[in-house]
Amino acid sequence: MDNLLQLKNVSKTFGEVSAVHDVNLEIGTNEIVGLLGDNGAGKSTLVKLITGYHRPDPGGEIYWRNKKVDHLSVPKARELGIEVVYQERALADQQSLWRNIFLGREISNRWGMLDVKTMQHETQKLMHTAMGFTSSAVTSESVVGTFSGGERQGVAITRALYFKAELIILDEPTMGLSLSETRKCLDFVASIKAAGKAAVFIDHNIFHVYPVVDRIVVLDRGTVAGQFMKNELTLDELLDRLYRVAQTGSLENNQGATR
Repeated sequence: MDNLLQLKNVSKTFGEVSAVHDVNLEIGTNEIVGLLGDNGAGKSTLVKLITGYHRPDPGGEIYWRNKKVDHLSVPKARELGIEVVYQERALADQQSLWRNIFLGREISNRWGMLDVKTMQHETQKLMHTAMGFTSSAVTSESVVGTFSGGERQGVAITRALYFKAELIILDEPTMGLSLSETRKCLDFVASIKAAGKAAVFIDHNIFHVYPVVDRIVVLDRGTVAGQFMKNELTLDELLDRLYRVAQTGSLENNQGATR
């Protein structure tokens, strides 16, 4: 599998605190990677490094499609095709669906004015082809704040795919969702794979991550404790390995697992 993103010996320190230390991570071009770790494991810092919000300490390198990226910034990461769906969902709940889809990327006509009809039409198509809205009660003018949690996550993921994201980072997307809404959110994660794109699914709940990922990476105290293909382990075996991480900080023989 070709690499889409690669981190080599990436570290990030804040004063005397080492948030991430010598992380080596690869994401394939059409791969869903589950990134597991307890609170404080370094997951949020790693997201900010990948998206250009933080820059790695000297010695760390980031590659995109096997080309080294120097001075990665937030605008540059978005230009490359890296999008983040945060657990807060980053949606304007009091605005309509079409305004949320095109938020910050509005379509203008040749006179420089907002092309509202085109944005509404594109949103209407996405509702049926990507978001799965079938009720006539939901339109492109519907207010996003009236949607369920899973539906709002679907809006954020659909927006990323519409703007041709190559790598979508999902930061604990199931947090606060009911069982049925979690299932709906996981279906949207599967749609990323079906669209030929890649994703990093960040969570601390293995029961959410396991069904939809290709590979699992475990982060513990700022380092990669282990990684392995999902089909190498049953869920029970994985739970046993995660318990071992909590006790020893290592998955032992799984640190060198390949894709």
